[in-house]
Amino acid sequence: MSENADRFARVARGFLDRIEAVPADRWDDPTPCPNWTARQVVAHVINEQRRVLATVRGTEPKSLYGVPVTEMGVVPEPEPDADLAAAWREIGAGLVEAIDDPACADAQLPTPVGFMPFGEMLGALPEDVLIHSWDLARATGGDERLDQEVVAHVYEKFKPMDEALRQPWAFGPKVPPPAGADLQTEFLCFVGRRP
Repeated sequence: MSENADRFARVARGFLDRIEAVPADRWDDPTPCPNWTARQVVAHVINEQRRVLATVRGTEPKSLYGVPVTEMGVVPEPEPDADLAAAWREIGAGLVEAIDDPACADAQLPTPVGFMPFGEMLGALPEDVLIHSWDLARATGGDERLDQEVVAHVYEKFKPMDEALRQPWAFGPKVPPPAGADLQTEFLCFVGRRP
């Protein structure tokens, strides 16, 4: 397994752990993402990453375990009995495989800085799942500690794209980190969170 695949696999597992740890009565709790509940954050990640996987595999995205397909940027409304953990388990595993599949490398994907080949964006690929792992944990009383190596890696990839990332559909304004902030706090502030 390549470093990029290993990095994504660790983040995917971390997100799954947080999904599985959500108490049954906290799925409708608000998150740091304005107007999104815990359930909507997970549905968003499933939908966006499902679309990435379908694009790199040259297929159409399909509904999974009660999570319907929506356009990019539109949060799907899962069925009442949707199995969010099973849906994420399948998407996460599919992406880990695609990362090391040379047949997927040239697929063009939209990014805040324009279309890029999948093979060139692998270093920053964990960002959406990584950040929303924290959002989900913060909303539901879960473990907010992120993989520090992945945080450092993604942060370094993002720093040169600072201005391009400040889009309504990407990240909002940076938040000044508190004095003495650790790396995770600094990163979260960079992407507009208030840890």
